[in-house]
Amino acid sequence: MEKIWLKEYPQGVPAEIDLDEFSSLKDILEKSCQRFADLPAYSNLGMTLRYREIDRLSRDFAAFLQGLGLSKGDRVAIMMPNILQYPVAVFGVLRAGLVVVNVNPLYTPRELEHQLSDAGATVIVIVENFAHTLQQALVKTPVKTVVMTQLGDMLPLPKRLLVNFAVKYLKKLVPAWRIPSVVSFRQALRIGAERAFADVSLHHDDLAFLQYTGGTTGVSKGAMLTHGNLVANLQQASAWLSPYIKSGVEVVITALPLYHIFSLTANCLTFMKLGGHNILITNPRDMPGFVKELAKIRFTIITGVNTLFNGLLNTPGFKDLDFSSLKVSLGGGMAVQRAVAEKWRQIAGVALIEAYGLTETSPAICINPLNLSEYNGSIGLPVPSTELSLRNDENQEVGIGRDQVGEICVRGPQVMRGYWNRPDETAKVMTQEGFLRTGDIGYIDERGYIRIVDRKKDMILVSGFNVYPNEVEDVVALHPGVLEVAAVGVPDEKSGEAVKIVVVKKDQTLTAEALIAHCRANLTNYKVPRRVEFRAELPKSNVGKILRRLLREG
Repeated sequence: MEKIWLKEYPQGVPAEIDLDEFSSLKDILEKSCQRFADLPAYSNLGMTLRYREIDRLSRDFAAFLQGLGLSKGDRVAIMMPNILQYPVAVFGVLRAGLVVVNVNPLYTPRELEHQLSDAGATVIVIVENFAHTLQQALVKTPVKTVVMTQLGDMLPLPKRLLVNFAVKYLKKLVPAWRIPSVVSFRQALRIGAERAFADVSLHHDDLAFLQYTGGTTGVSKGAMLTHGNLVANLQQASAWLSPYIKSGVEVVITALPLYHIFSLTANCLTFMKLGGHNILITNPRDMPGFVKELAKIRFTIITGVNTLFNGLLNTPGFKDLDFSSLKVSLGGGMAVQRAVAEKWRQIAGVALIEAYGLTETSPAICINPLNLSEYNGSIGLPVPSTELSLRNDENQEVGIGRDQVGEICVRGPQVMRGYWNRPDETAKVMTQEGFLRTGDIGYIDERGYIRIVDRKKDMILVSGFNVYPNEVEDVVALHPGVLEVAAVGVPDEKSGEAVKIVVVKKDQTLTAEALIAHCRANLTNYKVPRRVEFRAELPKSNVGKILRRLLREG
């Protein structure tokens, strides 16, 4: 498809990026730590780490990992919320030549066991709050070393002791656990500081992250994101931001979890490259506390999903904040709603800009120009060095215009290598020409803006997180009182969509409450059904396939 969108690029944004400027994420990190050494890099719980401290601490953690006998390409899982330990651990893993496996801290033992086993992770870095989950999963995984940290471990004394005591004994946020031979995070840093660090040569083809996702079909699997994929997306994001931001001065609010690809790339990595200051919000669900934190900061950038922005807008005190420094508000992960965008513009004084991407594309594919004055309903323009093609069911490219609808397919340096150990699943989403099928249906208008009209896949999008019906159905079907089940997405004011299950009973005494309790024991909270409907039978095709479409339609 002709790149008609280039004529809409803001002045100063190039059509192509320089892929050869950096050899790896390690290269970017080390250069940023040198260039911005005395500037603040990451802040959390009132503590700030400067770039020189990130350099030293990540080097020490890398040396500790190398001392475990790990080889280049081995996988290290990281299971924690937005705290200062996260960037230290991630950058340490990357500098050691290892592969980061991000893990959702809210996983159930079943989900955690699957991911650790599938990835072949031999080390996990985890916050103590979730150790009880790891304890239940550990025996069936290849993990040999557990590095344990407490929420306040990066804070100075006496605050460190006070925070850790309060979390464990006053707020009682640490369920009892028992795992033998753990290494504390602080101990790991001390051990690493006394060891020599062996510099590892890394290049674009080396694996950087196994980022787990449901993909466009099926169960959770690891998208193989290389150093080249991430370097490309950082170059693309930097090019898009360049006319509007300045290196070494931006303050970005990082409320979305860093284990999610959007926040990982858009916040943690992009603004590390640009010398920005990431303000890590550990618990953004505490909206009053979040607003109090925002009141202390003259922030210039904020990213989030539609539900986060909507929650802020409806929290007392938010409209009274000082927005005079705010330059960019970026929404991704799920569709930005017009009503939310318009109210945000009215209160914050800047447009809420929508972006679009996938875990499989590191993630950015399209971003709206950052100088938009108001919400335009599109997902934006393809970023530099990105090719887009809209294909019909016969894999033929469609034309331009509202009536020319097709599946959005993307090719570019940010597209993953494939799914980890799943060549069959990779083949389902990659065309012979190297395009990734996104599973989203849309059209391109005469100016080159892309608009999504539907989803080809049955994926349910809950607050920006993918929920796949097959996984929910598999869990529900394990209940002895269930004969048949189908899971679908239904509209929800708070989360965009919510999971609904339609069940045919085997045991007529089965209740909705019992099913939800069963799901809570086996699924992360956002995957748990919010609605349960009982029917005598489910609609099916002539070959017996359950017709989810008819259930969504009522």
